[in-house]
Amino acid sequence: MEKIGGAALRYRIMAWVTGVVLGCLTIWLIVGYGFMDYANTDVKPDLYRLLWTAHGWLYFIYLIVGVDLAFRMRYSILRTLGILIAGTVPFMSFVSEYFVHKDVVARVAALQGDPS
Repeated sequence: MEKIGGAALRYRIMAWVTGVVLGCLTIWLIVGYGFMDYANTDVKPDLYRLLWTAHGWLYFIYLIVGVDLAFRMRYSILRTLGILIAGTVPFMSFVSEYFVHKDVVARVAALQGDPS
């Protein structure tokens, strides 16, 4: 049970971190190409490029902790893929994290014999 709790906490942290970075980048992308005309210039802020690289590495860590949690919770392949793909769609990692957390709490309560 402690292993599931640790895996769930790692997943929650990475889902939020990945989601916040991807959300910021998506907003920056919309503003940059819509209003600042990034499309007609090769000059983009260095922080913008750095954040895309950071998101790539953070998503890689998100994949590792997501697979770890999926194995510990014995999720199906489709559910595992849904969790993993959620890190690539802006703001979907928050939705995925919500439902995964809800499932983890229910399963841990069932294992402990808690009626709630």
